[in-house]
Amino acid sequence: MIKAYTIASGKGGTGKTTTTVNLGTALAQLGKETYILDADVGMANIGILLGLENVPVTLHEVLAGKATIDEAIYDGPAGLKVVPCGISLQGFQDSNPDSLRDVMHELTNRCDYLLIDAPAGISRDGVVPLAVADEVILVVNPEISSIVDALKTKILTELVGGRVQHAIINRAGRDNIDLVEHKIEKSLGVRTLGAVPEDTFVRESAAYKTPMVIRHPTCPASRAIKKIAAEIAGCEYHDEGGAAREGFIDRLARTLFKVKN
Repeated sequence: MIKAYTIASGKGGTGKTTTTVNLGTALAQLGKETYILDADVGMANIGILLGLENVPVTLHEVLAGKATIDEAIYDGPAGLKVVPCGISLQGFQDSNPDSLRDVMHELTNRCDYLLIDAPAGISRDGVVPLAVADEVILVVNPEISSIVDALKTKILTELVGGRVQHAIINRAGRDNIDLVEHKIEKSLGVRTLGAVPEDTFVRESAAYKTPMVIRHPTCPASRAIKKIAAEIAGCEYHDEGGAAREGFIDRLARTLFKVKN
C-alpha cells in the first residue's frame, strides 16, 4: 500500500526541501515507485534543485484548473517522479490551495511512496499537507529555535488530525550525535530516523541541480539519507564506506566549497 509522508519543518532553512529530494531519490534507487510533490505553493524550490524551474506546466497550473496532474509530472533521477510547483508570483495568485487535497488523492494510486514538501512554518496553505498524509516527518536542526518551531508544527499537525511519529535531524555536527538525538527525541516526543551531518557536498550538488545521493553517493550526508530511506522502505542498509572511496575530484570539490562557504 502507498505511504504518503509530508516532510515539514517549523522554520525555513532547515534543509527540508533538500531532504525531500534526496530521500525521494534514495527510495527510487531502492526500486520503490516514488513521487515527490512540491506543496510549497508560495515558495517552491524542488524544481530549482532538480533543474525543472522552467517547465511549462507545474502544480500552479493544476491548482488553477488550467492543466491536469498528468501534465505536471516529470521524470527525475533514478526513476523518481516529480511534481514541481511554479516560482512565479502570478502562478501563486491564480492557484487555489483548496484543490491540493484532490491532487494528492490522484497521486496515491500511482506509487509506493509519496513525499510531500510542505511549506515551512504555520500557514493556511500548509495545513492540508499536515492533515492528509499518513505521517508527518519533521526536519529539525540541532538548535533550540529549530526545535521549538518544530514542536509548534507537531502541535498544529495534531490539532488538524495528522500525526507526527518521526523526525530527521539535519545539518548535525559530527560529535555527540547520540546525545543530540536523545535531546530532540525528548523535546519533540518522537523517534528520530537518523541524523544527516553538515556536509559541503550538499551545496555543491544543489549547484549542479543533482541530488547528492547520485552526485556524491558515498559522502557522509548521502550515506545518512540512504540509511533513513532503507529504514522507511523496510530494506537492509549496506554502508558503502564513503571515506575510503572518495576520489580526487570529490576531495577537490569538498575543499573548494569549504573555502567558498
